Amino acid sequence: MGANTNNTFDAIVVGSGISGGWAAMELCKKGLKTLMLERGRDVVHIKDYTSAMTNVWEFPDRLEKTNEQIKNYPIQSHCYAFNSGSEHFFVNDLENPYNQVKPFAWFRGYQVGGKSLIWGRQCYRYSDLDFKANQEEGIGVDWPIRYKDLAAWYDYAEDFVGVSGKNESLSQLPDGHFLPPMEMNCLEEFMAEKIKSKFPDRVMTPARLANLSAPHLGRGPCQYRNLCTRGCPFSGYFSSNSATIPAAQATGNLSLRPFSIVTEVLLDEKTNKAKGVRVLDSETKEVFEFYAKIVFLNASTLGTTQILLNSVSSRFPTGFGNSSGQLGHNVMDHISAAGASGTFEGFSDKYYVGRRPGGILIPRFQNLKGKDRDYLRGFGFQGAAEREGWERLETQAGTGVDFKSQISKPGPWTVWLGGWGECLPYFDNQVSLNKEKLDSHGQPTLNMDCTFRDNEFKMRKDMEASGKEILELCGFKDIHGFQPDAPMGATIHEMGTARMGKDPKTSVLNGNNQMHDVKNVFITDGSCMTSSGSVNPSLTYMALTARACDFAFKELKAGNI
Repeated sequence: MGANTNNTFDAIVVGSGISGGWAAMELCKKGLKTLMLERGRDVVHIKDYTSAMTNVWEFPDRLEKTNEQIKNYPIQSHCYAFNSGSEHFFVNDLENPYNQVKPFAWFRGYQVGGKSLIWGRQCYRYSDLDFKANQEEGIGVDWPIRYKDLAAWYDYAEDFVGVSGKNESLSQLPDGHFLPPMEMNCLEEFMAEKIKSKFPDRVMTPARLANLSAPHLGRGPCQYRNLCTRGCPFSGYFSSNSATIPAAQATGNLSLRPFSIVTEVLLDEKTNKAKGVRVLDSETKEVFEFYAKIVFLNASTLGTTQILLNSVSSRFPTGFGNSSGQLGHNVMDHISAAGASGTFEGFSDKYYVGRRPGGILIPRFQNLKGKDRDYLRGFGFQGAAEREGWERLETQAGTGVDFKSQISKPGPWTVWLGGWGECLPYFDNQVSLNKEKLDSHGQPTLNMDCTFRDNEFKMRKDMEASGKEILELCGFKDIHGFQPDAPMGATIHEMGTARMGKDPKTSVLNGNNQMHDVKNVFITDGSCMTSSGSVNPSLTYMALTARACDFAFKELKAGNI
C-alpha cells in the first residue's frame, strides 16, 4: 500500500503480531476493508527467512554472541531466541531506548509478524482457577468473563493454529482440540510414570505446541529442526506470516502498511468515538492520518500502552480511554527460570530422533483447592530431557582418532525443569511516558517502574525446591537447584496495562475487550489481561481476539458503534 492511497477503511488494526494477525484475519473474513499498520519492515513468508537454511558452521560467529551484538543489543541479546540466525527479528536497543526505573527486560520484534516469528509456541488454555482467583482472593478486580465464555473460542483458535498436544482431564488445564502430541522420549516417559506413582496430583505431559505434528490447512508439518526462531520455510509452526496474514490477504480486504509508527489514536469529541489514528512513516518521516469505523490495538502490551498514553485530548488528558486511571498500571509478567537440573545414569542404549521443538509440561499443582503454600496462586514446570552432545567436551583438550571417537558418542542423559509462575497485579507496577527522553523517531519513551514482590519470591523458592524434589524422586544424580534473579519482562509475557473488568471506574476494557470510554476501540493483546495465570498466554490472546472481532462486527452491523 502506498502513502497516497485511500485513507479510509472499515477497520484499522495496529500491530501485526499474534493478536494483530488474528484481528486482521477475522475482520477481513467478515468482509471489512481492513488496514493493518506495522511500525517495522515487511517480512514476507519464506522469502525473508534469510537464515532458515544456514548451517551453524556457516555463521562466522558460530552463533556465539559477539561484542558487537552485545553493544547494539544489550537487552535483546539476553533472549533465549537471540543469535546471528535470528538477530534480524529483534530491535536494535540503541535505536529503541526505554528507561528502567527498576530493572525490566523488554524484548521486541518490530517487523510484519512481530514476535510471532520468535515466540516459544507454547499453547495452553486458562481455566476458571485463573478467571476466578482475583474475585476469590480480593486481589485487583474480577475478570468480566469465565472459562465458559471463552471455551468455544479456544476450540476455534486451536482448530486454525493446529496445536499438537495431549488431553489430560485436568481442571486447572482444560483439554483442547489437538493434533497428535510430539511424544516424550524414553527418560521423560520414565519420569512421567515415577511422578504419577508418587504424586497423584501431578502430571507430566508433552508440551502443547503451535508446531504441526501433521500437515494442517496446507501448512507443515514440523521438520523437527528446532530452528523456529529463524522463520519456518515449511510453515511448520504458527505465525502471523505463515497463517493469519495470508488468510486475510486471500479475502482481498487487507491493506498492509509497514514502516508505519502509530503515534496516537484520534478522538472525535463530538461523537466520543475514535475516528482513526495518526501515523509517522519511519522511512520518509511524513505524518498521515487514517480513518475507520473501528480500531483494534494490538501493538503488544507496552506498545499499545505507549500509543494510548500519547493520545491525549481535553476528554482524556492522561491517555486515551483512561477515565479509570488504570492505564499503564498493573503490569504483570510470569516469574520463571527457577527450578532444577540433573543427570541420569540409565537408558545409555537409548536415543531420540530429530530435534523436538518443545519439551514437557507439569501443570500447576499448588493451591488447587485452598491455600496449601505460603504464597497465593501457583506455577507449572516446563522442561526437557536430552542426552549431552559433543559440546560437553568443547573446552577439553584433545586430538586424534581417540578424541574424535569420544566426542562422537552421546553423553549422559540430562534434564532441566523450570517453573513458570503467576505474578499478581499490583497497581504501582506501572509504565509511564517520558517526554524528556525521545527515541530516534522523536517519540516519547517509556519509563518501566515494575518489580516482582514477596509473593513471587516465595513462589520462586518453591520452584527450586519442588524441582529438586521431583528429580530426586526420579533417581537423578548431580542435582542442582537454580533460582536466578531475573527481572520482570524476562519471560516475555508482559501484560495487564489496560485490563478488562466489570466496572469502568476500575478497568479500561469490558468483557468484550471493548473500551469502556470509547465503544469503537478494542484491545486484545496482552494489555487486556486482568490476571496472569501460570501458563503461556498467547492462545488466550488469540481466543479473545477472535471473540472480540465477532462482537465488534455484530455491533457495527447493528449500528451500535
